[in-house]
Amino acid sequence: MPTRQSIRPGARLTNLRLWGDIMRTGLILAGLLFSAASHAALPQGEYVARVADCMACHTAEGGDANAGGKRFPTPVGDIFSTNITPDKTHGIGNYSYEDFEKAVRQGIAKDGHPLYPAMPYPSYARMSDKDVKALYDYFMHDVPPSATANRESEIPWPLSARWPLHIWNALYADSPADVKAADDDGDLVKRGAYLVQGAGHCGACHTPRGAAMNEEAYGDSDPAYLSGAMIDGWYAPSLRTINMPPEELKALLLTGRSKHAAISGSMVEVVEQSTQYLTDNDANAIVHYLLSLNRSSSAPSPMPPLADVPSNLDGKTLYMRYCSTCHGPSGQGTDDNVPALSGNPMLQVADPTPLIRVIAQGAETPNTKGSVSFRMPAYGDVMSDDDIRDVTNYLRESWGNGAPEVNSNDVNKVIKQTSP
Repeated sequence: MPTRQSIRPGARLTNLRLWGDIMRTGLILAGLLFSAASHAALPQGEYVARVADCMACHTAEGGDANAGGKRFPTPVGDIFSTNITPDKTHGIGNYSYEDFEKAVRQGIAKDGHPLYPAMPYPSYARMSDKDVKALYDYFMHDVPPSATANRESEIPWPLSARWPLHIWNALYADSPADVKAADDDGDLVKRGAYLVQGAGHCGACHTPRGAAMNEEAYGDSDPAYLSGAMIDGWYAPSLRTINMPPEELKALLLTGRSKHAAISGSMVEVVEQSTQYLTDNDANAIVHYLLSLNRSSSAPSPMPPLADVPSNLDGKTLYMRYCSTCHGPSGQGTDDNVPALSGNPMLQVADPTPLIRVIAQGAETPNTKGSVSFRMPAYGDVMSDDDIRDVTNYLRESWGNGAPEVNSNDVNKVIKQTSP
């Protein structure tokens, strides 16, 4: 069996070149097919469930759809999503609409206990009555029941006590009465704001968290809202400073790929389970809203000038050996194929965890109706921790990215904490 150091780089380069040719051909074919086809219209309730990304959180790997059991790590212990099928014993089959609405918008279960705010009910509070009712009808009549029992949380006592969550709700969650949902699709920016702030709950990942694990803001009047955050070892970039053509941002939402960028990490599941199902109008609405948050007057600009940093020769050598075949010798990427590294938020963020994870563990773009999934190979089996450190620093220092250096201990810590 080959060791970490015995696999020939040349063989991997040959495979990567072949893979690149295959991917380019596949992406061209996929683009032609996608341009000739449109998403079939989903029933209203199912569409709202897709926008709200219910299935992704309430479906465990290998389990029944919406039957719960998916693990969510928290600083105080792991919790598990609940069964939201219409099963009357383990699910929500006995919920009235009023019970359902209270759980969705206020985070209070039928028996009165507060839900953990891992469920984004502070965002769902902004959903309209029409959408919440459609969601209720969908779960009660169109989702198959599953007799999957709910799992207890792994939060130790007394931290597992639920009553403090009533205080948390009073401090940090909006009351539905205080929010007027603008679900009219006549104004693209207003419709986009409704989707992003409400059912789409984009702030749950893209907004920094406070000391009580609360989102620091729920609306765009606060500059913290959508300003970027680390979550589960991945970086959710700022959505307030997007500077790309509207068609490229729309492509990221619908396919996970655009001309110069690609989705990876925890956002892959969001694209696969949720945003690829957006109607054309709603995708345009979200794009218009997010781009409106960038208050700068500058238009989308071409890639910044590329400047190399020759001081890190070991990192440059590794980059040229393993990375340049796909990403280019100057980190420019390949249009509609491999994302650019110059100006890439993952390389610029202070925390190096996401970049180290991608280098060591690989990454995969979403598998959607409009895009062939692209897999970046993992290099943890052919690079030592020192090698990963060197190439990480080369990437973070080159082409104007300007991020601070990491050391081998940083690399080892990330790999141990994030390995499957």
